Amino acid sequence: MKGADKLTDTELRAAVRRALHTEVPKLFDGKGLFLLVTRESAQRGKGYWRLKYRIDGKEKLISLGVYPEVPLKSARKRRDKAREQLEQKTDPSAQRQAEKAARRNRSTNTLEAVGTEWFAKKSRAWVKSNSDRIRDRLNKDVYPHIGDLPITDLTSPKLLEVLRLVEDRGAIESAHRIRQYLNSIFQYAIDTHRLQANPIPKPGALASPTKGRFASITDPKGVGSLMRAIDGYQGTLVVQTALKLAPLAFVRPGELRAAEWAEFDLDAAEWRIPIRRMKMKAAHFVPLSCQAVALLKLVRQLTGSGQFVFPSERGHKRPMSANTLNAALRSLGFSKTQMTAHGFRHMASTLLNESGKWNRDAIERQLAHTDQDSIRAAYNFSQHLEERRRMMQWWSDYLETLRNAGDKVVKLSAAGKRH
Repeated sequence: MKGADKLTDTELRAAVRRALHTEVPKLFDGKGLFLLVTRESAQRGKGYWRLKYRIDGKEKLISLGVYPEVPLKSARKRRDKAREQLEQKTDPSAQRQAEKAARRNRSTNTLEAVGTEWFAKKSRAWVKSNSDRIRDRLNKDVYPHIGDLPITDLTSPKLLEVLRLVEDRGAIESAHRIRQYLNSIFQYAIDTHRLQANPIPKPGALASPTKGRFASITDPKGVGSLMRAIDGYQGTLVVQTALKLAPLAFVRPGELRAAEWAEFDLDAAEWRIPIRRMKMKAAHFVPLSCQAVALLKLVRQLTGSGQFVFPSERGHKRPMSANTLNAALRSLGFSKTQMTAHGFRHMASTLLNESGKWNRDAIERQLAHTDQDSIRAAYNFSQHLEERRRMMQWWSDYLETLRNAGDKVVKLSAAGKRH
């Protein structure tokens, strides 16, 4: 080896060949840099760059790569960089570990990684159809664009750019929904100490969604016409009853069509929907008006021996299909832009709030808009129970009044004969 301080490419290649037959000493280049060649590495035509240095009185060793992938010139540059760190009282080994940890942290804190963790925790409280929809929206509209970026690198303008890709194809409601999911993901990142501030754009940055996601009739005169049309429906008794019960109970369509007889106590005028069937994974209590009880007693004569209150026409072992009620409304002449099965909920919410008779918490509780505070939710359940019983009877009476009024306009305060 020429001079103990300077190696040449020729010497390096010769040392690797020589190591196939005999032990080769470390080849020093200077300033602590040397090449280590073993018989095993020589069989692959390789050697290992190492840097020996001292810091705080201790001798340490770090790797600078594998020869010949890292040639002599590159190894010297790496050595010089490490020596500069030493001059600044920085341990190159500790610095390397910190950089490696930072890269690992960035890779585990990408938007998709944090979003997947958030989904795994939150989706336990969601029904499968809801969790599938949320996962699909994120996988389709978010992760392909920014999923591999560290969550700390995402800015409000970048997120808005992604949301507007959804908005630009006309899916304005979806854009707002995705914004809500992202808002929850970023809040989760803050709660788990991976983010300082939430960069999600404000809702006003997106086009306003069409009011009433589910088409609904809310003017009293129109509701009266709707109720008369429902009374005239000529389908099967099962569908007739479900269609008449929908506005009285204003539960979600899926909760209505899959109702089971085991959930009802008609003598007590109660319907208790179990957690497993509720969108928000919280049991729901529906006080039944006398009109609702009468409808259920009628259909019980036909389906009471089975599991489902409203079984499918194709077999009593499964509930009626998801499209049955909407199809019934279409047959009555109501288009999908006028009225939907889900629209009965908006109809009830609007008119009950406008009546001024009922506590807003009681209305929200009856709509099964679950309070995130479990203690407050439990309190509201018991606090508003009797009020909800009165409210549900008033609501049925009011709908009956509207149905019988013809073209007359009925004031909200006119009903209430049984409450």
